[in-house]
Amino acid sequence: MANNSVKGYMKQLEDLLSDYLVKKAPALPTNIKEVIVNFAPWVTLILLILTLPVVLAVFGLGAILSPLSFMGGLTMGTNYLLTLVFSAVMLVLEALAIPGLFKKARSAWNLLFYSALVGALQNLVTFNLGGLIIGTLLGLYLLFQVREYYK
Repeated sequence: MANNSVKGYMKQLEDLLSDYLVKKAPALPTNIKEVIVNFAPWVTLILLILTLPVVLAVFGLGAILSPLSFMGGLTMGTNYLLTLVFSAVMLVLEALAIPGLFKKARSAWNLLFYSALVGALQNLVTFNLGGLIIGTLLGLYLLFQVREYYK
């Protein structure tokens, strides 16, 4: 039952965002949408490969340095740990989406949507209002503009 209600809430959120970011917002030109759909999997894959050593180093150092992050105060330490956790979840979701992005599968689009929501939650919890408003809005706008290409 809880699973159905979560799916229902996600569907309502998706419909609401679609209404504002597709129907009421200015649409991107079709050629721009096609470029995004065709090159996004490759860009995501290349960036994932390039950032993997850095991410692994950050998580390794993060395990060692996380107790020291609390020396800057409880808020700084908590934000540091939350950022690591949320970033790991987003990275996994985006990595899982790559094969489906090449196939233009709707499930891959859903994974990117969930990753964007996790990013929004991260910005909200860490009180990064600029990232929440600008970054999340821009990411969701682009994501919803190309949603029709994923079946």
